[in-house]
Amino acid sequence: MIPFWRKKHREEPDKKTFIVQHGGILLEKLITIFDGKRNPIRNFSSEELKLATNNYDTVNLMVDYGLYKLYRGFLLDSRISVMKFESKSQQACDVCINNIVFASQMCHKHILMLIGCCLETPIPILVFESLVKYGTLQDHIDRHHEPHLESLSWRHRLKITMEIANTFAYLHVGFPRPIVYAYISALQFLLDEHYVPKLVDFSYAECIPEGQTQIKDAQVRGFIGFMAPEQFNGVLNESCDVYGFGALLFEVLTGQWIHNLVRSNEMKDEDFKSSSETKDNEERELISYKTKEKYWLCNFVKKINEDNRFIELVDPIIAEDILCPEIAQQVKVFAQLAVKCQSYSAEDRPTMIDVAKQLRQLYLSTS
Repeated sequence: MIPFWRKKHREEPDKKTFIVQHGGILLEKLITIFDGKRNPIRNFSSEELKLATNNYDTVNLMVDYGLYKLYRGFLLDSRISVMKFESKSQQACDVCINNIVFASQMCHKHILMLIGCCLETPIPILVFESLVKYGTLQDHIDRHHEPHLESLSWRHRLKITMEIANTFAYLHVGFPRPIVYAYISALQFLLDEHYVPKLVDFSYAECIPEGQTQIKDAQVRGFIGFMAPEQFNGVLNESCDVYGFGALLFEVLTGQWIHNLVRSNEMKDEDFKSSSETKDNEERELISYKTKEKYWLCNFVKKINEDNRFIELVDPIIAEDILCPEIAQQVKVFAQLAVKCQSYSAEDRPTMIDVAKQLRQLYLSTS
């Protein structure tokens, strides 16, 4: 008779089991979304990646996103970036597979290129090109947590937002079926030493079904201030990304996180009386959330249209630049573009291509 402890050990999944399991899921999703096509990527062993990162030493940690961590590594004298998931949950597995499926299709200078992956572990490990990390865009927006980082000049802010807009425009029109990123935030972009942004996360990206213009019954998720009104009804389309990008423009302009901006414009409890009659706490929270978003946006629009209060919007770091009439006009156009992106109705928002063109014109006007 086989001892119980040996029997249990033999029944545990091994590397081959994980490879077959993950490979099947990947192939199924690639066929569903991209007709089975993908850019060639390399297969790595778990031991190779342990060696490359010195067993995931914290010294090599670049960013901790909670669900996963991004490490720098060295493999055969080449620099790499390694995305390792901390959780073994189903959510972590779904997010990981989504990253591999979408990242394997990307060929864009502002998207971190996927080199390969390791399928031997409970949750696959992703390997990307090397990146000299100079903080996330969010680190540069709110420098309280990273005070050693240099502040972004107005020209740097225009350049970064223009390049990010080009990235999302690529996702919307660069494929037979538009890709909706669906989870925009300043955390998703790492900057290198030349302030070049790189998108590093496709955790919740989705393709719009063939012949359709939107995704229905989509899961409601996102960051406060970045979610378009239609997302609360389970509708997802390219215009949702435009709305989220508008929030990003506000963060870059003001030097504050959106959730802090919302909190600073909180409505009083009596303003939410209509929400208190909803059926449950979750529904009440969503309605309250949408009302707050509309409120703070209206407040900002008011400031933008009042020249004597316009300065209140701008990050103090670039406030001195506004003394130049030319830059003052650029900042005003930038803010108005952000407001347009965050129009309540999706039909009133510009396309991401139009946004990228306008930002390019602004950037070129600073030369």
